[in-house]
Amino acid sequence: MLQRALTVNTGPAWIDAVSNFFTSDQASEEYAWLTNTPAMREWVGGRNAKGFTENNLTIANKHYETTLEVLLKDLRRDKIDALQMRINEMGRRAGTHWASLLSTLIINGAATTCYDGQYFFDTDHNEGDSGDQSNDISVDISAYPVATAGSVTLPAVAEFQYAIAKAIEAIVGFVDDQGEPMNEDASQFLVMVPHAYMNVALQAVATPVQVAETQTALQAIKQAFGISAIANPRLSTLADSYQFAVFRTDSFLKSFIRQQETTISYKEKAEGSDYEFDNDAHQYGIDVWRNVGYGFWQNSCLVTLA
Repeated sequence: MLQRALTVNTGPAWIDAVSNFFTSDQASEEYAWLTNTPAMREWVGGRNAKGFTENNLTIANKHYETTLEVLLKDLRRDKIDALQMRINEMGRRAGTHWASLLSTLIINGAATTCYDGQYFFDTDHNEGDSGDQSNDISVDISAYPVATAGSVTLPAVAEFQYAIAKAIEAIVGFVDDQGEPMNEDASQFLVMVPHAYMNVALQAVATPVQVAETQTALQAIKQAFGISAIANPRLSTLADSYQFAVFRTDSFLKSFIRQQETTISYKEKAEGSDYEFDNDAHQYGIDVWRNVGYGFWQNSCLVTLA
C-alpha cells in the first residue's frame, strides 16, 4: 500500500521548475562547475579555453526517514480504510519532502552563502568583470502611482505587479564574470509568495487589464515573458518581513540543486515479525539519503516590499 502511495505523490510542480536533480554515489558531491560559461569570441590566435574557477560547492547527503506504527487492534477494527488514508498521507509527505528542503533554502537564502562566497540573496555579488550585482532588492511600492494605495501587508494589485516587474528587471540584467548578459534569453518566470500574498499575487499575474489610475506594470512585460505565481505556505516567515521571491524557470541551470544518493526505500515490521510478536503492532517506514544546495543565484531575486 505504501509503495503505491509513494509512486503517485511526487510533490509540487515548482520543485522541478527551480532546481536541478542530480544523483549521487558517495557521501558528498562537489559542484565545481558552478561558474559562468564563457561567451563566444572571435577566433584570434587559437582557442582561449576557460576552465572551472576555484569557486565550488560541496553537498553532503543526509539520511531522512518517517515511520508509522499501527496497533494490531486498530488494524483489525479498521472499517473505513483509515489505515490506507494514513499510509496515503505518509506517501504524500514523502512527495513533498523536496519542497520542505528547498523552502528552507529560500527562507535562509539571505543569510547563507552560495558558491561565490556571498549570501545566496545578496546585494553585492561580484565575479570577475561583473561589478556588484544584487538579487536582494527593496521595492518602495509607495512610489508607484495608484489611486488607492495598499500597504506592505496588503499591497494593491498594481503595486505588486510593479514589484514583480522590478525583480524580473534585475534578473534579466545580470551579467557574468566577463560582463556578458546571462539572462538575455529569459522567457519564463515563477513568482513564489507566502500564502499571505496569495490573492494579490494571483491577481497580479493574471492577464493584466487596464486599471483606472494607471497602466499596470505587467501589462507590457507579459507580452515578452511568461509569468506564473504560486503560494508556498512554508514561506510564512517571509511574509513577516514583507518578502517574496521570483525565479527564472527556463534556464538549463536552476537556482537550487537536489541531490539523491538512494531511491526511497520501503521497509516494514509486519505480519510474522518479532516486532509484531513483542508489541502487538506493525511498523511501516520509508527512508532516503539526499540533500539540497544553492545553485545559480543569478536565476533568483528576493523582493522586500517597503
